[in-house]
Amino acid sequence: MKKLNLANKLTLGRILAVPVIILLLYFPTKVTCLIAMLLFIIASLTDLFDGLVARRMGMVTNFGKFLDPLADKILVGSVLIMLVELGWAPAWVTILIIARETTVTGLRAIASDMGLVLAADRFGKLKTVIQIFALCPLLLHFPWFGFDPRQLGMIFLYLALAMTLFSGGNYLRKFYSHWSEHQGADAA
Repeated sequence: MKKLNLANKLTLGRILAVPVIILLLYFPTKVTCLIAMLLFIIASLTDLFDGLVARRMGMVTNFGKFLDPLADKILVGSVLIMLVELGWAPAWVTILIIARETTVTGLRAIASDMGLVLAADRFGKLKTVIQIFALCPLLLHFPWFGFDPRQLGMIFLYLALAMTLFSGGNYLRKFYSHWSEHQGADAA
């Protein structure tokens, strides 16, 4: 088996950060929550860097194309689930976000089987950024210097939910359009 390239190592690092973040949150104190948030930010930034490294250094692989979006979903989904477990985020929001992520992943798999590519669009990328901005203050949880980050986190979480559902609908529309064209080509 070939050695993993730098881009794929960064992506795997994002996945490997998840158990550490969860463990830190399992014993929530100001310090563990701060460390969990900082680790979450670092892990989130690897999403930017693994793509840049892969494209600029010619390290794009099928493994990386598969692993990168999966790592994002594992990171965000795990943190959301842990926040629900701690009572710091509503379960229904987490369910809708994870359902959208699972649906889009399924649509991408079906499209791929049809020879089509449903690439991430600007709405999907914006959704990810807003999710990260929402989770950071929610991870901090405790008041800091008289500021309670939870209210800001909840505002961003509802914005993230709206963008998540909107971008999911956009993927459904694109998939249906490609699928309709594909069905028409098969009939001809």
